[in-house]
Amino acid sequence: MTKARVALVRTTPQTVLEDTARLCALAGLKEALDPRATTILKDNISWHFPFPGANTTPWQLEGTILALQKSGFTDQVCVQNKTVVTDAFKGEDLNHYLPLFKKYEIPVRYNFKDEDMTWVTHRPKARMHVLDQIFPEGIQVPDFFFGKNIVHLPTVKCHIYTTTTGAMKNAFGGLLNTRRHYTHSWIHQTLVDLLAIQKEIHSGLFAVMDGTTAGNGPGPRTMIPVIKNVMLASSDQVAIDAVAAKLMGFDPMSLEYLRVAHEDGLGVADVREIELVGDDVEVARTENWHFSVGDNGASRVGDVLWFGPLKRLQKLFFHTPLLHLFVAGSESYHDLYRWPFVDKPVYEKWLRETPWGGLFQAYARR
Repeated sequence: MTKARVALVRTTPQTVLEDTARLCALAGLKEALDPRATTILKDNISWHFPFPGANTTPWQLEGTILALQKSGFTDQVCVQNKTVVTDAFKGEDLNHYLPLFKKYEIPVRYNFKDEDMTWVTHRPKARMHVLDQIFPEGIQVPDFFFGKNIVHLPTVKCHIYTTTTGAMKNAFGGLLNTRRHYTHSWIHQTLVDLLAIQKEIHSGLFAVMDGTTAGNGPGPRTMIPVIKNVMLASSDQVAIDAVAAKLMGFDPMSLEYLRVAHEDGLGVADVREIELVGDDVEVARTENWHFSVGDNGASRVGDVLWFGPLKRLQKLFFHTPLLHLFVAGSESYHDLYRWPFVDKPVYEKWLRETPWGGLFQAYARR
């Protein structure tokens, strides 16, 4: 398999914008994308509240916009999606994206607004593992995505169902509609199918991943933020996720979504076959943050319903109006309990006591 390249830089709040430009150049941004095509910025809002490590950071977004502009990609547009528990409008506001969209004149489109894009049936040429069975009536994707570059903006964090999450998982919200919860029992194979579809419909793929504050614990929302001062970039979605997983302390080839994508030839998950470039890369090859996923109240429910003994009844729970009960339960747990009583104090401590929290506050004043 062809050796993939992943760039890694060590950064600070004072140098992060310049470092992001250097990062993107090292990772081959200019060669990865089609200069004639519009470039979609696909940020990651895992939780509309600004919990550190959960969402695309404003400096990650701004640095990527500037790096793209420097490389001649001036036609940029951001695409947002919604989930059953995340509000895109609240998320882009609370995470301080709106001033950046205004400053750099980046239009924003929403894949859940009919006036912005239409969902059309795509018949993949690649062999599907599960999506053609989950959606036998046809796999629907946004027509706006065809023929455009896409730059994913995930963060380095754990995930309760896939152990780690990053560039590959970032396609989940953009390419699947609000019925994507149908896929959770087969989430690993779904991510592989989505990468195969991306390679068919996009003119170029790239990812810039923020690990300035990484997320340990039961992500993608309820985590323990850990300052790590790193950023990653690559045109290989599998390789960047593999390097991030290795840094967090996981064996990438033991993670099903990475192993299967590697076996399917969609990217490189074996870190021995990845060219790592940038800052202190020999240190990075043996670095281990000793992260672990753990569990929380919401994940225990999901484990039973999507992966446990009630899996065979999930059509009753998630394909009928009963779904609204689970949505209400998740919203109550995350927004009414976790945020005010558990996670907001952690966020406020991060704001007060860390340099990245200070930078986040500076973006709030823009």
